[in-house]
Amino acid sequence: MAAYSHPDDVFKALADPSRRRLLDSLNARNGQTLGELCSGLDMARQSVSKHLAVLEAATLVTTMRRGREKLHYLNAAPINEIGQRWITQYERDRVHALADLKRALEETSPMEKPTFVYTTYIRTTPERLWQALTDPAFTKRYWGATFATDWRKGSTMTWDMLGHTFESPEQVVLESDPPRRLAYSWHTFTPELVESLDLGAEAGERLAAESRSKVTFDIEPLGDVVKLTVVHDGFDEGSTAASMVSLGWPRILSDLKTLLETGETMPPVSERPIAERLRLEDGR
Repeated sequence: MAAYSHPDDVFKALADPSRRRLLDSLNARNGQTLGELCSGLDMARQSVSKHLAVLEAATLVTTMRRGREKLHYLNAAPINEIGQRWITQYERDRVHALADLKRALEETSPMEKPTFVYTTYIRTTPERLWQALTDPAFTKRYWGATFATDWRKGSTMTWDMLGHTFESPEQVVLESDPPRRLAYSWHTFTPELVESLDLGAEAGERLAAESRSKVTFDIEPLGDVVKLTVVHDGFDEGSTAASMVSLGWPRILSDLKTLLETGETMPPVSERPIAERLRLEDGR
């Protein structure tokens, strides 16, 4: 797989209808093996393998090993980068040729394995990327959140996001190996945050009852770029938080990449669309 995906590679990969079907399949149920993809799409194993190789080269699909199985995940990060850097210059509703691309980014379906894997390549250094993931001066710019902690394994974390502060003894740094690997438990969904996002009482009750999830950042230097892999897992089956994460991470990673490569961030996006999408999925 190429170390750095050019936008042309993404468009070429999306040009084939069979490859779009593979992305649709992963969008519907992430984390599938090669055999599951073949049976679900009624395609020959050799054909699926070739198409997956193209999608991996374009970083539209990323993989993880779990035991002897190789699991495949839709990686929305490069799609979001294209959407933010170019498509927003035009009338998105009129760009019919990119309808499949838009759906792959925006739609979220129930998943049997609610684990999210995102991969992006950033022209920076591991040290600079680590700083961007931990330094409040950076995280505030592309995430709108800051973290108060010493970033040592076992240390608690205080989140400050959307004008709310989140503290809990279970909100901790789980792994810390600068500048290679970082993991921590996710924040709680307090009543104040639920109200701020206008999610409604029913969604708030579901979020409050769910287990705390975990996010892991793996940083790998590759020449003049750094490969960042983000894994977010530990969700309950049918998790509402999982739906929110799937909608939020592509934007965060795109803004992180833009900030490190250009010194700028994209215009801020309201959290309201996430709330609207969740209400639509709930039929409210």
